Amino acid sequence: MTKAHSTSLYRWEHSHTFGQDRKRPGELRTLVVIAITGIMMAVEIATGLAFGSMALLADGLHMASHAVALGINAFAYIYARQHAHDRQFSFGTGKVNALGGFTGAILLATFALMMASESVGRLIHPTEIAFNQAILVAVLGLVVNGASMFILGDGHEHHHHGDEHDHHHDHHVDHHDHDHNLRSAYLHVLADALTSFLAILALLVAKYFGFVWMDPAMGIVGAVMVALWSWGLLRSTSAVLLDKQCPDHLQEVIRESIEHADGSRVADLHLWAIGPGIFSAIISIVARDPKSPDYYKQLIPPELGLVHVTCEVHVQGTK
Repeated sequence: MTKAHSTSLYRWEHSHTFGQDRKRPGELRTLVVIAITGIMMAVEIATGLAFGSMALLADGLHMASHAVALGINAFAYIYARQHAHDRQFSFGTGKVNALGGFTGAILLATFALMMASESVGRLIHPTEIAFNQAILVAVLGLVVNGASMFILGDGHEHHHHGDEHDHHHDHHVDHHDHDHNLRSAYLHVLADALTSFLAILALLVAKYFGFVWMDPAMGIVGAVMVALWSWGLLRSTSAVLLDKQCPDHLQEVIRESIEHADGSRVADLHLWAIGPGIFSAIISIVARDPKSPDYYKQLIPPELGLVHVTCEVHVQGTK
């Protein structure tokens, strides 16, 4: 391709990073929580070995499993950012976020199965509980996970974000981004916090009222709740990974924006997520007096977060 030919195409060329090369707030939060979890894990394992406490050692190993899961979330953030300019990714690396969340959901489901299995085993074969040590461990775990939940927020990002629109049209809008990777990290510490809370409740009842079965029973309750969270995260992330059509209300906004302008009709619409709060679309339009594709793109509200929009325009009565 000649230099002149390349220059003549410049105005139609655009980046496919769609903001994924910027560090997301969730990345730093996740790294901070990994550090806190790692320190707590090391303390519990060290003291468990030093004092011969199986309760402390077991909780330390449990924290280690969550540190691994959080590590996967952190890796997803870093990988997506460092490969944002890799042209092998047709629509950028936004889906790495969903893949990190999907992997985290699988691990959550695995932890839920382990919790349920261990709890059922202890219901059938009760074990002696060192109540004071176990309560101390549960309280420490609740404090640490409570702090981690505060750092991560509610598992979503809400910030002022400038998305790249077609042909470098930048629109600054407020997005409540569905950061599935951050959501996965949040659910991991929430699951840990729930486990600690239910353990404290069960251990206090068992210690003062003698209902030892409460400890494994609360473990089963916790396992069911974690499994439900995992299922919800699996559904939302798999929808992104499989290019599921976006919600009807977004499709309706696009249709109405185009059809109410000049009587054109949207014959076909493909709308899917390519990253947190970022959507791509292919729109087939039929019109008696067709306009240019750029005309129809400008009719779409910029706050929808659409990037890389492709418009096919057909004259009514022809194929």
